[in-house]
Amino acid sequence: MNAETTEGKITAWLATQQGAMLDVLGRMVNTDGGSYDKAGVDAVGAIVREFCEAHGLAVEAVPGERFGDCIRATLASPDAPATGNRQANIVLMGHRDTVFPKGEPTRRPFTVRDGKAYGPGVSDMKAGLVMNMFVLAAFAKFGGAPGPLVGLFTGDEEIGSPEGRPVIEAEARNARVVFNSEPGRPSGNVVTGRKGGVFMAFEIEGKAAHSGGNFEAGISAIGELAHKIVAIHALTDIPRGITLNVGLVSGGQSVNTVAPHAAGQIDFRYRDPADRDEILARIEAIIASSTVPGTKAKLTIRGEFLPLTQDEAAKRVFSVYRESAAASGLTVSGEFTGGCADSGFTAAQGAPTLCGVGPVGGKAHSPEEYLEVDSMVPRAQSLARAILRLEAAGL
Repeated sequence: MNAETTEGKITAWLATQQGAMLDVLGRMVNTDGGSYDKAGVDAVGAIVREFCEAHGLAVEAVPGERFGDCIRATLASPDAPATGNRQANIVLMGHRDTVFPKGEPTRRPFTVRDGKAYGPGVSDMKAGLVMNMFVLAAFAKFGGAPGPLVGLFTGDEEIGSPEGRPVIEAEARNARVVFNSEPGRPSGNVVTGRKGGVFMAFEIEGKAAHSGGNFEAGISAIGELAHKIVAIHALTDIPRGITLNVGLVSGGQSVNTVAPHAAGQIDFRYRDPADRDEILARIEAIIASSTVPGTKAKLTIRGEFLPLTQDEAAKRVFSVYRESAAASGLTVSGEFTGGCADSGFTAAQGAPTLCGVGPVGGKAHSPEEYLEVDSMVPRAQSLARAILRLEAAGL
């Protein structure tokens, strides 16, 4: 079967699958799956497993201790010569967890109206998972993949992939190319670059004292917190793409007590990989020094994403995808975003990576999150075509 015939069969079959895609998507959205709800994230994984096994893919789980298991669905490519780059895996990646609290699907179940689908995680990124599943099923049904296919469905991306990261990086080291099916931008574009991010917490210890009767004996942790916030925010450098945000603070014992403790959480974003260590060292110095004498502070890194950067191979992947999207009736450009994703981990391992290839949606992490329903099929067709055209592009 030649590539053109295979492409025609795969894209024609995908064109008939929108209703089936929505059925699976509805089941996923209506299943609780916040990052810290391991049982819920694994229940979403059971839907993935059931579908993939029913369509002839081999499925295995890499168990997570605290967070959702990593599900790995694979499809061998017996027609592809077992030489050179054709031995390396073509990876379709996505995460099953959401940012929403327990019970959110009950409060906001999956609904479709006026061409848009709504519900927790509908575009970020359960629609991308469904798309990957149907593309894998299409290749299982019609063959033609130019190499082994891997669907990697992780469980903790929204909190920085603390357990998923080593699995993702191991997969990337044997990847020919990685397509991360985060939602397509509201413009319809894909993502060719992302910032890196480091998420930190700091705690400050002071000394309690009565703020009226014994004020001079106190050491204000909140006073020190205020100085540190100003110093941390001053590291922001917009032209360099560096932003610092202390987005959560807490502290104190009572209004009439000099605060014995305080805490804050820092969001640090950067564009250039070389900027990470420089800014992190400056943050550490701010935390280690005291403006209010007698205070002590401790800094903890809670999660981290690496930036998605575009090397020459990744540029070729984007070119292939753009041509494939055009064949599917879409006009697609690349966008840079300040948001972080697992695609930074794969790019850092040297795997040519393209992100944001999932169906188009917007307003993620909010009650207004939506999915453009009619984008599901053409985005799936675009991805399938891109996979089939890797060989001709020398990838």
